[in-house]
Amino acid sequence: MDAAKLAEALTAQSLFADCEQAELSDIIARGQSRAFKPGQELMAQGEEGNTLFIVLKGLARVSMVAANGREIILDYAEPGHVLGEIAFLDGGDRTASVEAIEPVEALVLTRAAFADIIEKHKGLSLRLLKAMARRLRQNNAVIEADRAYTSGPRLARFLLRLMMGGGTNAGNQLKIALSQSELGNFAGMSREQINRQLSAWVDNGIVALNSGRVTILDRQALVDVAEAW
Repeated sequence: MDAAKLAEALTAQSLFADCEQAELSDIIARGQSRAFKPGQELMAQGEEGNTLFIVLKGLARVSMVAANGREIILDYAEPGHVLGEIAFLDGGDRTASVEAIEPVEALVLTRAAFADIIEKHKGLSLRLLKAMARRLRQNNAVIEADRAYTSGPRLARFLLRLMMGGGTNAGNQLKIALSQSELGNFAGMSREQINRQLSAWVDNGIVALNSGRVTILDRQALVDVAEAW
């Protein structure tokens, strides 16, 4: 992968979204490509975070175990996602675990290599700070919105986050087939809330359920629900 392809793959919220091509070229040159099989961990919550991962191919699940022992699914990482940056930057322990769902290829960067890149590219540090500030602002907005939304709009918003994209047939499919329990862990809702809301949407032709798996039938209706208060 060259710098142009990496820049295209990076998400808008990525730590490296604002990097110049010369900086991305050095990240590629100093990184190592690693492959992970489905079910294999890229990183584990609580371990030392001395490496950073850029997902190039595949899909991985990001989760953490709360103090009460409950697993919370934080996100599903696709190509372009940067993983492990919190512990990588502050020197602390991993705040979450990441497990490959599909075969994953990732570019792995060590802290020592990254320090050399920062030293070479003087403007990179400021761009990274801006990226972190932008992400913090977005996370705060998501937290406030989730507090404001009732269970229906909240679940709709999480389903839309899991969809492949908009405007095509593929856009009406989820990135991954989730059970209702897994969806509850991701949306932070109880199984009873999930069941009740999905049953209502089945009756209205918005979603379909097959062996506990959710399929989106009416994306626009889901958007309308997500924007309702």
